[in-house]
Amino acid sequence: MTETMATNGTTTGSRGSRVLGAATLLGLATLLLFAFGLTEADIRLHPTTGEEIGQFDAVRLLYLHVPLAVFTYVAFVLCAFASAGYLIRRTPWFDTMAHAAAEVGTVFCGLVLVTGSIWGRPVWNTWWEWGDVRLMTTLVLFLMFTGYLALRRATVDPRAAARRGAVVALVAVLDLPLVNRSVEWWENRTLHQKSTLGELKIQDLTLFTLMLGFLVFGLVLAWLLLHRFRVGWLEREDAEHGIAADIAERRAAIDEGDVDAAVGEGT
Repeated sequence: MTETMATNGTTTGSRGSRVLGAATLLGLATLLLFAFGLTEADIRLHPTTGEEIGQFDAVRLLYLHVPLAVFTYVAFVLCAFASAGYLIRRTPWFDTMAHAAAEVGTVFCGLVLVTGSIWGRPVWNTWWEWGDVRLMTTLVLFLMFTGYLALRRATVDPRAAARRGAVVALVAVLDLPLVNRSVEWWENRTLHQKSTLGELKIQDLTLFTLMLGFLVFGLVLAWLLLHRFRVGWLEREDAEHGIAADIAERRAAIDEGDVDAAVGEGT
C-alpha cells in the first residue's frame, strides 16, 4: 500500500490539511504553555487547620484529560452514525468513515485512561480503582472498540468486515451514556467528582485554558480523521484495483488458451 502510494505520488496531504496541521501544532504548543506554565496550581487552605489542600499541580491534567474524554465521545458517536449509514446505504464512504472514527476514538480513549491514571495517583493515592464505575465503564468502552478493530482486521471479506463492524459499533456506543452519567447515577461507587464545568466551579484563566483545550483537541480529532479517512479510501481503491487487475490477467490467460497459468495463479 505504501509503495503504491509512493510510486503514484499519492499522499493524504493537501493544502487545507497542511493548514489544519499547522494550526493544530500551534494550538497544542499554546495549550501546553497555558496548562503547564501560565495557569495556577490548585492550592487552597483548610478552613479549620489552615493546612494547604487541593490537587496542586496534578490539576493541570484537567486541560488534557477532559477534552480527550469529550472528543472520545464525539469520535465514537460519529462511528456509530457512519455505521448506521453503512447498514442503510451500503456505500464505502460510510464504512471508511466509521473505521477511521473508531481508530481515532480508540486512541483518544486509551489516552483518557492513561491521563486519568496519572491524575488519580497524586489525588486518590492510587493508579487504578477497580470499584470505580466510571473507570470500569470507560475500560469496557475501550475494549469493545478495540474488539471492533480486531474483528475488522480478522475478517477477510471486506463487506463482511464492514457489516459485522457496523453492528459491533452500534452495540458498543450504548456504553457511552453509562460512562457519561455514571458519576450521577452511581455517585457512591466512584472516586470521580461531578462536572465542575457544569456547576460553573471554574473561571478566569482556568476556564479559558479548558476552552482552549476543547478547541485544540477538536482540531486534533479533525486532522487525524481527515488523514485516516484518506488512508482508508486509498487502501480500498488499491485493493479494488489489485483485484480488477488480477481478474483481467486471468481472463487474458484464458483467452490465450493458457488455462494452466490462469488456474495456477489462483492456487
